[in-house]
Amino acid sequence: MMDLWFSERETENIKVQWKLARTLASHQSQYQKIDIVEFVEFGRGLILDGVIQTTLSDEFIYHEMLAHVPLNTHPNPKTVLVVGGGDGGTVREVLKHNIDSVDLVEIDGDVVRLCREFLPELAGGLDDPRVRVHIGDGIEYVRKREAAYDCVLVDSSDPVGPAVGLFAREFYSDIFRALKPGGLMAAQTESPLFNQDLIRQVTKGLRQIFQDVRFYWANVPTYSIGPWSFALAGQNIKGVNMSVTSGCRYYNDAIHQGAFMLPAYFQDLLK
Repeated sequence: MMDLWFSERETENIKVQWKLARTLASHQSQYQKIDIVEFVEFGRGLILDGVIQTTLSDEFIYHEMLAHVPLNTHPNPKTVLVVGGGDGGTVREVLKHNIDSVDLVEIDGDVVRLCREFLPELAGGLDDPRVRVHIGDGIEYVRKREAAYDCVLVDSSDPVGPAVGLFAREFYSDIFRALKPGGLMAAQTESPLFNQDLIRQVTKGLRQIFQDVRFYWANVPTYSIGPWSFALAGQNIKGVNMSVTSGCRYYNDAIHQGAFMLPAYFQDLLK
């Protein structure tokens, strides 16, 4: 029997492969092709339009870093918005904090449905009474909010298709308006090795809106053969609260501090 392999293109000249055990679900939604698969070494995972979004083997790295860095930097986060993230992993991490409410806005309801069924380790938190799931356009949702959230977390897919607008200056401006005084936003910002033009664009857009913009990073094996980056933005980012570290498999106080220590090439990219 021939081995099954999933191939993903990193760049025009680099392709990465993962050995597949089986496909659990395959569905063409209104917006994208959704596949739930089981990898031999990385366990079950979500693939959108041929790009890996998350796997059970290493999802905790990404979700912990996207959630806990901003929430442990904000002095007292109570209201949180997650844009994207229909798999539920970021919401799961947000719920480890003493928050009052979480709004999740995911454009593709089929992603939420399939992740509830096949990836309950991520999506289980969506049933928490503090969580409200909205199926719709996150850009439009944010545009209609004003001073509503302490933290906004942008858990987007790659900047193609419906996710392109989640990397635009106009969207950042709407997030700024949706934040309460002292609020923070965080977003995944792709690879500092392979997506340098995008990071320059994001940096420029954020700095036109927010007074204080900082980047941090982590290594997420299934996302890139190099490091993965995140942006943290606010008007006056102060200290670190560190109210939550227990229950984490990657994130801790040392990781929080060290994640902002960028190598020279990344620092040069942000100038």
